[in-house]
Amino acid sequence: MTSLELTSSGPADFDEGEVYFIGNATTLIRFGGLTILTDPAFLHKGEHVYLGHGIWARREVEPTCQIADLPPIDLIVLSHYHGDHFDDVAARELDKNLPIVSTADAVGKLSALGFNKGFALDTWESLEVHKGDATLTVTAMPGKHAIEEAVNELLMPVNGHLLDFSRDGDHLYRLYITGDTMLIDSLEDIPRRYPNIDLGLIHTGGTTFLVTVVTMTAEQGVKAVEITKPHTAIPIHYNDFSVFLSGLDDFKKAAGASNTTTKFVYLAHGETYTFQTQRMTTRA
Repeated sequence: MTSLELTSSGPADFDEGEVYFIGNATTLIRFGGLTILTDPAFLHKGEHVYLGHGIWARREVEPTCQIADLPPIDLIVLSHYHGDHFDDVAARELDKNLPIVSTADAVGKLSALGFNKGFALDTWESLEVHKGDATLTVTAMPGKHAIEEAVNELLMPVNGHLLDFSRDGDHLYRLYITGDTMLIDSLEDIPRRYPNIDLGLIHTGGTTFLVTVVTMTAEQGVKAVEITKPHTAIPIHYNDFSVFLSGLDDFKKAAGASNTTTKFVYLAHGETYTFQTQRMTTRA
């Protein structure tokens, strides 16, 4: 297993953590003295991002903050290299020395942009991050951007990620991020290998690409929750760009029809989900 050592900046809070929803798949996860940024995309509302193959998408919702507003970042976790997950603002303004965990495809393309600390993970491979008393194990989860192989070959390789937080060998919290995957058979392996997921961040939106859908619709996102069985699930990546067809209201309706025991929590941009190892709450 690859490992990464970070310099501790002082006492860490192991009693409480949080997920701050910036927009699209961009979140800020803070726990145990670690600060993790996911899928950094900070273009303003009305600006356009290139998705490849002549396709552009317009940002429909303003991100709740910009890079200059963020606290110091320890690690970036990136599903894949697409403009709505790592945009021109991120490429221009993020520290080029930040560690980035992603696919080999993304790490190679980011290296060409000057980001020199990439960690490429294949499915089920892990990176162990140490900072003070905290250990974060990031493991790549199965993901595929499209069901149709011909379409999938046109798109970027995708990882989901599992974040396991520990302190001095004691496991504290398990967080699963689906990434931009569709419903694929290998999702069934996740709860067998990694049961008792505390929180799932579910990429939805029903993104359209050419004539097909390349991220889960609301119904598919709820099905992914039923498969992976997190104790709590939060849909993200649901309304930020013009290529999304399946919004948050659709997800709420699908979740209401599900018999899963998972608790669903809904965040608007700028809201924070606060968690403890035994009890979890939401605040605006």
